[in-house]
Amino acid sequence: MSDEVVSATGLHKSFGRGNKQVDVLSGVDLTLARGEVLALLGPNGAGKTTTVRILTTLLRPDSGSASVDGLDVVRDAHRVREIISLTGQYAAVDEKQTGRENLTMMGRLAHMSRRTIGSRVDGLLDGFDLVDAADRRVDTYSGGMRRRLDLAAGLLTRPQVLFLDEPTTGLDPRSRQTMWEVIRGVVAEGTSLFLTTQYLEEADQLADRIALIDDGRVAAEGTPAQLKRRVGDAGVEFTFGSDRDAQRASEALASFAPTVTDSAVRVPTDGTVEHARAVLAAAVDLPVGPVSWDLRAPSLDDVFLNLTGHGVRTAPADPDKEEVAA
Repeated sequence: MSDEVVSATGLHKSFGRGNKQVDVLSGVDLTLARGEVLALLGPNGAGKTTTVRILTTLLRPDSGSASVDGLDVVRDAHRVREIISLTGQYAAVDEKQTGRENLTMMGRLAHMSRRTIGSRVDGLLDGFDLVDAADRRVDTYSGGMRRRLDLAAGLLTRPQVLFLDEPTTGLDPRSRQTMWEVIRGVVAEGTSLFLTTQYLEEADQLADRIALIDDGRVAAEGTPAQLKRRVGDAGVEFTFGSDRDAQRASEALASFAPTVTDSAVRVPTDGTVEHARAVLAAAVDLPVGPVSWDLRAPSLDDVFLNLTGHGVRTAPADPDKEEVAA
């Protein structure tokens, strides 16, 4: 049995007609190992949702190939759907039914036995902390509760691979933390997880491996630690009152090989207290004092900026390309 449960090679996808075609995917290569959490991280319009729609059989690629557990997502679409589950950016539940009724209905649609449905529904309501709200209509649920119910519905059939397309979009920080705990529990039970997100912390918290996608291509991939090492070590970052002040300070700190971004000066360190102390001591004698300073380790946003020239939160100048696919 292959260790790769999801594989994509050279995926291309465009939308529109004639001269108005928009390239959304321009050759995406990805793999997800069995039992792994892969986060596809990138800004709006980068191609995340289109990639997920192809891998979950909802969309055909223009070229390239993809498979789930060895099954081609185009030729074997029906069989692929039997072993995967997809939860999108918005909860796909019936607001007029109760939480229990939603799960029961979805179990019946999946042709599960009554006994199996009852057992699974009770277990999921308990596991997702929805027991007290199980017999209330969903239109009384908070956004976080609806999202948990949606995820519970996706796990009724115990999928081999779970696709989560920006599952915490629009949630408040507390609800997002709750969802992270739920997702960790799902993975601990053996489900392989393909996650798309535009939240840096979410990818850092949940993923074994991250693929950075920008403008329809995978710009880099690796563990969070591996990606961060690509942009260097920790550093001391000084913020000045103007770009000119930052430039003057950078010249005074030239022996430390600083970098300047607008009004900020970042001085790399080797991670030791002694080196950081030496940098701060030199800052005391600068011709212009900083407004503030901070010790910073490389972040995923630093990685994305280094590779693409913009941060992961940056939306494209054009309308969201992935909306064309909707």
